[in-house]
Amino acid sequence: MAENKELKVEIEIPQDVEIKHEGRNIHVKGPKGEVHRKLADIHMTVEVQKDKMFISYQNNGKKQKAQLFTTRAHIKNMIDGVHKSFNYKLKICSGHFPMNVSLKGDIIEIKNFIGEKVPRTVKIKEGAKVTIKGEIIEVDGINKEIVGQTAADIEKLTKRPGFDKRIFQDGIYIIEKNGKKI
Repeated sequence: MAENKELKVEIEIPQDVEIKHEGRNIHVKGPKGEVHRKLADIHMTVEVQKDKMFISYQNNGKKQKAQLFTTRAHIKNMIDGVHKSFNYKLKICSGHFPMNVSLKGDIIEIKNFIGEKVPRTVKIKEGAKVTIKGEIIEVDGINKEIVGQTAADIEKLTKRPGFDKRIFQDGIYIIEKNGKKI
């Protein structure tokens, strides 16, 4: 029978980022702000040193390996968020009817989408900052999941089921994620 080796992953911590771990909770603090997350697996061991963080499992099964690398990706995203922050850009495309997009507090309102009389609205998630500059909407924040979900909610607001988006191109679409064009 094969011997179970310990799975261990190392994460580099930048100098201006501070990581604390209490039980299953991880707190990452940096120049842009603070993000926290609760780890999914209680069998995972977390060890934080000055400039490195180690995550490990005693067993090395497929599920443990997948969970370990997923947790590593989440923590790297948290470090990137408090160090650089995340930015998504969306473009307002209106060909037939002039669409009006406005920001009212923490709600985005779209009026006159394909000639509709009732405005469509979506609430902005806490932790995301939305700005509208002409036909570009920018979503910024330090938590990648919140920024991405807010951008997806805005894009989904103008989705029309049953219509081919190659022909009916009115809507709001994500065009850039963290400087990478889509």
